[in-house]
Amino acid sequence: MLKSVEGIYKDGKIELSELPSDVTQSRVIVTFLASKPVHSNSQMISFGMFNGSNQSTEEDFKVAEFFEDVDDNLDYS
Repeated sequence: MLKSVEGIYKDGKIELSELPSDVTQSRVIVTFLASKPVHSNSQMISFGMFNGSNQSTEEDFKVAEFFEDVDDNLDYS
């Protein structure tokens, strides 16, 4: 009987996402799948963009802004 288990190959080792049940020792065939490219779509948040009664408010945007903390010893120049 054949069983398939997904996993990740990294640094010469295979990490299985789950342990196969009822298998203590077995021969294996490893097939390497093509990596899927990661597409990241950056989006801006705009005032009032969400549907419903829970709209973004001006206060939400003020909270999300970064305010420099002079006591954190980081160089912001």
